[in-house]
Amino acid sequence: MTPLLRKELRAIFDSPAAYVVTVVMLLIAGYLFAQPIFLINQASLSGFSESAELLLIFFVPAVTMRLYAEERRSGTIEILSTLPVSDLEVIGAKYLAAMALLTFMLAGTWVFPATLGLLGRPDWGAVAGTYAGLWLDSAALAAVGVWASTLTRNQITAFITAFIIGFALYLVGKVTVFLPPMLAPLLGFLGFDAHVEALSRGVADSRDILYFASLAGFFLYLAYLQVNLRRVRP
Repeated sequence: MTPLLRKELRAIFDSPAAYVVTVVMLLIAGYLFAQPIFLINQASLSGFSESAELLLIFFVPAVTMRLYAEERRSGTIEILSTLPVSDLEVIGAKYLAAMALLTFMLAGTWVFPATLGLLGRPDWGAVAGTYAGLWLDSAALAAVGVWASTLTRNQITAFITAFIIGFALYLVGKVTVFLPPMLAPLLGFLGFDAHVEALSRGVADSRDILYFASLAGFFLYLAYLQVNLRRVRP
């Protein structure tokens, strides 16, 4: 582990905000998971999978909004720029630190499938696919959040920017039924929904993995360009 990554991990995990965000997300996710069990007597992870997508759209920007915005606001970005590290290394360290926290948050929800295991016989392949889809969804949203944080020194602006983009990518998969048949498959592919749903069924399609990887790579590249532009025009 590089010193830069250790620094970013300490900055995230030493902050009470990380644990507050984690606890709030787990409480909301727990309520949404338990609701169908007690109301309609259905022990399933499908309701959690659908609601978790929306939760991530809100909570991932809350994790990433400070990564660059806080550095710029406090003036430490100038110190960081004098260190013998490349912009790519800095972005990578911040992104990996955010993903470490998001992985920790998702790991906390493993109590849900464990509960299903006590209540019945869940399809563990579908459970694994669900978590793979949510983790890849988190990876793409974290990249969007890193880029949004490079745009401004205001954390709220970074949060709103990342939230809007994430919600748009979520929503585009929901409106395909209202679109002409020629456009529906294309826009359906551009949205999160179809890819997470396919993985949740236990179908490991390389196109779904490539979609999330490409989206994450694209926004991380935009973040790299933005940081370079800040060096030229601070």
